Amino acid sequence: MSDLTLKKENRIEQINLLRSSVLDRSILPQLQKRMDEAEKAKRDRFTDFNDIEMLQWYLYRKEHLNQEHEKASGTIKEYEKELSLFVEQLLTYAPEIDIDIEEFEEDSLFRSLSPRHIRRYQEWLAERSPHVKNRGFYSAATLARKTTVLKNFLLYMYEVKYITEPLHTGLYKATVKTDDRPNRDLGAFEVIQLLDYYRSNNHPIMFAIIHVLTTTGLRNEEFCRLKVRDLKYDSINNSYYLNVLGKGNKRRQVPLREKTLNSIKMFRYARGLDKIEVAAGNEPLFSTNSTKAYSPSYLAQYVAKQIKKTKQAFVINHPSTLSPHIFRHAFSIISYKSGVQPYELMKSLGHEKIETTVIYLQKVLEKEEHAIHKWTSEVFGDYI
Repeated sequence: MSDLTLKKENRIEQINLLRSSVLDRSILPQLQKRMDEAEKAKRDRFTDFNDIEMLQWYLYRKEHLNQEHEKASGTIKEYEKELSLFVEQLLTYAPEIDIDIEEFEEDSLFRSLSPRHIRRYQEWLAERSPHVKNRGFYSAATLARKTTVLKNFLLYMYEVKYITEPLHTGLYKATVKTDDRPNRDLGAFEVIQLLDYYRSNNHPIMFAIIHVLTTTGLRNEEFCRLKVRDLKYDSINNSYYLNVLGKGNKRRQVPLREKTLNSIKMFRYARGLDKIEVAAGNEPLFSTNSTKAYSPSYLAQYVAKQIKKTKQAFVINHPSTLSPHIFRHAFSIISYKSGVQPYELMKSLGHEKIETTVIYLQKVLEKEEHAIHKWTSEVFGDYI
């Protein structure tokens, strides 16, 4: 990001340069060679990098010998979006944010910033940014996610000595309390209502999507990523399972009940797709009406839109948009109510930490552990 200034006449050019360059992964071998040469000459590895090259390296660098352990494409896209937006906003709204920089050091925005600028940016983002003015305040969860992405990047630049100021120390903490989390709870009763609705209204696509998501607990991205070859037969148990690629490129095997398998077949028949037995292995297992794989964003929009059309009472009154992730929560709740312990559920969901799984069950556990359930008629007579 050479020759950057905050002058108004240069901002559009700078932002266009950022957008056109930051997604270019082809430069990585060149950046690696430059780092090696700097190291050989006993200089800091990132001495000759500019800001865009630093962004490119941070986003796309190879960290693991085994490719399967690299960051998932969805994670990289999220970081691309958030970090590009961060730079664009600094350039576009510098006076509003109060970025009091006269001249950039070494033609670098990042090297010119101080912790106070990061603090002011975070305050502006949460209180006065265009999103706040036009659409309302960010949720606590969204602010926490944005803060995490930014902190990780700023900390990395400091650790590798691209910047000398510990910019990450300017960030406020943005933790998410239990009460801040959106209510994503659906139980078996509500899911059955939706399945009954789609069955009676002859909508095999939505029926199958909800049925598969609820009985597998798949993430939105995992569902969209499935190929025909990921549907496997288990000869030992005489049943089928999905070979799912999850977060961190980790695989897990998700067993299918017979009726779930039937829903998959019904979906493919309704879409006019080849039967599983003769379909090409690299074909999407689920596809749009144009035979292309769903993207996570399109699937989320499609599911939310279709469910809203049902006008079910619990849909109208639900505080959250009923996206595919809702049914992962439903899988968790139905499993727990069926006697599955949180540790077993953690493995089934593909979670790394039991704390994440407990979040899915938080409201159920609060109700079950309430003191009223310990009351007896011996103490309070006929009034309980």
